[in-house]
Amino acid sequence: MKARSLVVFGVLAGLLPVAAMVQLATGTSGADSLAVLAGGGDDLMRGIVLELRLPRVLVAIGAGACLGVAGCVLQAVLRNPLASPEVTGIGSGAVLGAVAATVFGAGGEHGPSALLVWAIAGGIAGGGLLWLVTAHSARDEGRLVVVGVLVSAVLSGAALVLLTARPQLAGAITQWLIGSLTGRGWEHWHLLWPWVIGVLVAAVAIAGVLDILSVGAEHATVVGVAVRPWQGVAVLVAVVSASVAIATVGALAFVGLLAPHGARYLVGTSHRTTIPASALLGAITVSAADTVATRVTAWVAGSERQFGLPAGAITAVLGAVVLIRVARRVTTSKGQ
Repeated sequence: MKARSLVVFGVLAGLLPVAAMVQLATGTSGADSLAVLAGGGDDLMRGIVLELRLPRVLVAIGAGACLGVAGCVLQAVLRNPLASPEVTGIGSGAVLGAVAATVFGAGGEHGPSALLVWAIAGGIAGGGLLWLVTAHSARDEGRLVVVGVLVSAVLSGAALVLLTARPQLAGAITQWLIGSLTGRGWEHWHLLWPWVIGVLVAAVAIAGVLDILSVGAEHATVVGVAVRPWQGVAVLVAVVSASVAIATVGALAFVGLLAPHGARYLVGTSHRTTIPASALLGAITVSAADTVATRVTAWVAGSERQFGLPAGAITAVLGAVVLIRVARRVTTSKGQ
């Protein structure tokens, strides 16, 4: 690893706990939160920090890391800088799965575990639908993303249809559609963290193959890589990574787009460094977005309440700016 990459990872590793601490201290002083983490504080403050805020912070970090990894893998295997769970049908499929589980009461006593299963199934269905629609033009990565946007629109429409069927669940369903960390607790973190480790390990394990696939299918064939099987493995890793995050916090828009672009800018294009950097940037982005959303809510409402503007609204605004810039750059490069 180059010296620059080591410095970047050091900075990111330092920024992550800072972002987490700021998020944890929202509504109180940092000193109070630190005192609780050190074993002090009164019972009320310990309950607020340890039972309400700490699991929310950890879930933000884990979900952000998963979305960053998913976006990085998708951009490599599809060879398109605009690729992300939102524009490939994977994100919308996972949302549809979570919404369906909520509407049909599939969660039951299993709660988040059942939602996770439904979200992964929906993500696989969304990615599979895209794969089937583009089966005869899989080498055309540009068309793949365009069709992915259409698939995402269809699946999002299906989720809205389910919303009309159970309007009394509008609040819960809106969480999956927009993305929010409200109400995230220890049960969500205990379900999430093994998957975070699993997708990180899996993504890093195929980093070398992603380097080859990102050059092109012809190059991969020449060097002896079985293109279609490895593309399937990579997409499966991305599907699981995105679906796990969405099942936990909903569709936090464009985190999977933001993080990989920032990672490549900071550490280069080798996926052995880009994947962990994307995970760190995704975690920082979601943690910071939740902090901003909470602060904006407090400013508008005039109180430090923990409900209101969802974190997904913040990531959507940031992602839209990056999406426009990347799209313009891609258009300019193709026109030259």
